[in-house]
Amino acid sequence: MARRLSADRPPALQEADVVGLTTDGRGVARIDGKTVFIAGALPGETVRIRLLKRRRHLDEAELAGITLRSAERVEPRCAHFGTCGGCSLQHLSPAAQLAIKQAQLLDNLERIGRVTPARILEPLAGPPWAYRRRARLGVRFVRKKGRVLAGFREREKPYIADIHRCEVLIEPLASLPEELAALVETLSLREQIPQVEVAAGDDAVALTIRVLAEPTADDLDRLEAFAIRRKVQVHLQSGGIDTIRPLRADYPPLRYELGFADVAIEFGPADFIQINAGINAATVQAAAEQLQAGAGDTVLDLFCGVGNFTLPLARCARYVVGIEGDAALTLAARANALRNHIENLEFHAENLFEPGRLGPWSQDRYDRLLLDPPRAGAREVMALIPQWRPRRVVYISCHPGTLARDAAILVEQHRFRLIAAGVMDMFPHTTHVESMAVFESDA
Repeated sequence: MARRLSADRPPALQEADVVGLTTDGRGVARIDGKTVFIAGALPGETVRIRLLKRRRHLDEAELAGITLRSAERVEPRCAHFGTCGGCSLQHLSPAAQLAIKQAQLLDNLERIGRVTPARILEPLAGPPWAYRRRARLGVRFVRKKGRVLAGFREREKPYIADIHRCEVLIEPLASLPEELAALVETLSLREQIPQVEVAAGDDAVALTIRVLAEPTADDLDRLEAFAIRRKVQVHLQSGGIDTIRPLRADYPPLRYELGFADVAIEFGPADFIQINAGINAATVQAAAEQLQAGAGDTVLDLFCGVGNFTLPLARCARYVVGIEGDAALTLAARANALRNHIENLEFHAENLFEPGRLGPWSQDRYDRLLLDPPRAGAREVMALIPQWRPRRVVYISCHPGTLARDAAILVEQHRFRLIAAGVMDMFPHTTHVESMAVFESDA
């Protein structure tokens, strides 16, 4: 139970040396043997703090001043940094962010998985600004302010941050929060729009507006005028994903290209794709290189989505099997294969978290295995890997803890060696760690 300290008698300032960083970007210090989390503080700094909350095992504090400044501290570009919860590390240089993420990956592998990679892969990094092509923006009409707010949530609060420009959204979308707020204010259902999903392809942008009431004819006219002026597609969603409908029937498909493999991938406005186009392309290429699939190899691609890895791998392998739990994404993957005239592959919609109910494909043997699971990892399918007998496994992870757990299974139980691991900076200025691990069979 946390005990918030009285605002009437604020505690005295204390000095602390920051020795680490939490997974949510707060500095870590120790005072009289007790851990203190300090928002805004960086490792290596000596800071002045004021305690805000006392807990049994740790305290929380605010940063009141910096006595010794980290050489890696930089001025945040975004005017809303510290209030908006979309980013937590803009005050730390991009190079230092990447180093911390790599250290976190290696620490998780050693501490949780009890494994150490034989080689550390060169980090994959790109421009740290204007990289985000997907986002979910909250929308709310705030009566006390008498206007609509649109953007990300405030840090550690349920409120929508009052932001005007987002520096991590791709440039055509940077001013979208302010423009969306102004649009929604003009609509009759301004209090019935809780969120807007943003998805951008290489040539088109789609906005999916969640509506809790039916828009009027005037609302539709205003939405159409906004779509034309901003050169975006507007879709309305009244319920589940199957209720998404475009304002117009002639919208071109959203798509992105993976030029190194001569592949173009189409996706729907609500389909999952990686938010960072440049790092996604670099990751797919690096994964293909590490997998080393040749013309005689069969490849199994688990959690394959719309075919992001599957289609490029089919360019170099003999045959590829892609498995995805979402039936709609599986259909999209098949359609992408047809559009790209790729025939040496197949896709199946299967729940990989229920390995006992998988189809006949799971009884075959595969030379190479690629895994790209969600945060929960791929523990459920680990038991099937020995029967597939892949010589090499590439594991793409969005959570270093579950990667480390699964790495331990591969190494300790299934006689694989962790030959390489590294990070991809898919989400600059956040604490999110995207990584790749490469395993080779000892069998």
